[in-house]
Amino acid sequence: MPANANRPEPVPGMRPAGDRRRVRMVPGGPVLVEGPVEVVLEDGSTAVSDRWLVALCACRRSRSYPFCDTSHRRRTRAPRNTPRQGTPEDSEAPGAGETGAG
Repeated sequence: MPANANRPEPVPGMRPAGDRRRVRMVPGGPVLVEGPVEVVLEDGSTAVSDRWLVALCACRRSRSYPFCDTSHRRRTRAPRNTPRQGTPEDSEAPGAGETGAG
């Protein structure tokens, strides 16, 4: 029996098991991949980077998607629907306490 009889057949385009890439998930940030990489997108198109470390966008805010442009750092709050206590919106409308008699 040959030495590699129990090994599965290599898949075209896949790296051998001993030649793996390291991928690190950054909480609230990008996915870091040791490069170079070729990323296949949902529509079948590809994005290529020859860098030694590639940051892939996980939040989908990046203008250079699928690569991270640090857009995840710019978190903006949605406008509040209810006014905060003590703001002008909480007070009565001008003239609401007036009787109108004069």
